[in-house]
Parts: sequence; C-alpha cells; structure tokens
Amino acid sequence: MPAGADPQAPDGPGNAPEGAHDALVFTLPNAITFARLCAVPATIWLVLQHRLDLAFWMFLAAGISDGVDGWLARVRNARSRLGAILDPLADKALLVSIYVTLAAIGVLPDWLAILVVFRDLVIVGGVIVLYLAGQPPAIQPILLSKANTALQIGLAALALMVAGFGLPGEKLVAALVWLVAASTFASGAVYVWRTARRTR
Repeated sequence: MPAGADPQAPDGPGNAPEGAHDALVFTLPNAITFARLCAVPATIWLVLQHRLDLAFWMFLAAGISDGVDGWLARVRNARSRLGAILDPLADKALLVSIYVTLAAIGVLPDWLAILVVFRDLVIVGGVIVLYLAGQPPAIQPILLSKANTALQIGLAALALMVAGFGLPGEKLVAALVWLVAASTFASGAVYVWRTARRTR
C-alpha cells in the first residue's frame, strides 16, 4: 500500500521525477494508480460494514499495486507529471481513510486518527499558504517521515488483520499506536520547523 509519498511533501518528492513526460497521461502505471484511488470508497464501505477481513485484502492489494505501478513506470519509461501527483494522492487518500474509518468503528483510537489527519492538513495547508505568498517551499523527504509512513502502514494493516480475522495481537497494536503517534507528531514538527526556518 500505500507507501508512496504525498506530492506536497512529507513522504515523497515535491516535484515530478526527473525526465517525467508532461504528455503521458493514459499509461498503464497511471491506470493502476487511478484504480487504487477508486478503491478508496470501497475500502471505506467495507470497514464501516465491519468487513475488516475483506478490507485487509483490499489494503494489501493497494500496497502491491503501489509497487507494481512504480516498477512499470521505471521499466517502461512511462513516468509522468500526472503520475507523480496521482500516486501519492492515492496512497494518502487510502491511508487517511483507513485511519478515520477504523477510528469511527472503535478499532483505533479517535485521537490517533485526528493526529494523523491534522499533521497532513498542517503540512498541506502550509505549502498552499506559502505558494500563495510567493514563497514556494522546497520540501524534501526526511528519514523520520519515511519511518512514520512505514509505521502508519504497518499499524493499519495489523489492525485490519487482527480485528478482521480475530487474531491475537491487541498488545502489539496498542504498542504500534504509540509509536505511530510519536513519529507522526515528531515528523510533522520537523517539517514545520524546517519550513519556518527557510522562510525567515
């Protein structure tokens, strides 16, 4: 899943990859990415219907498709600016949706979902404000943010698997909740601090 990174920053490059083609729109990698984006409402519905077993497989398929579309874009030289925006958008939409819906049905703490969403809103909102102010930020992905994304994906997958299949693992889920909370807060704070320092 979703290990991709959002275009505006934290978990991936803010610019299209070098050599990306503006004209490439209808490519196989973009089609796979768009299908992953379209799977978001279906995954939300499955979670809200308490079909976490099926939602787990959907989440897993999204992760596999994320790797496949990136691989195809490289080997077929089909990287595009659209793909550079669409891929992290699909990843972030799925990940945030999973956290919000799992919190809504009580599988994950509601405060954690709020923290995850708030971090992304602060970063995206900050980027938009700076662009409008004529100071586009040069945000680069950092190791802490990559670790945060990996932890968020791992927690979402584990929570879906444990709750969906009735497996033991509540203590591991609880431990991951605090790790995700710490990495989410820390990575968000680092991006805010670095951006503020550059714009002074």
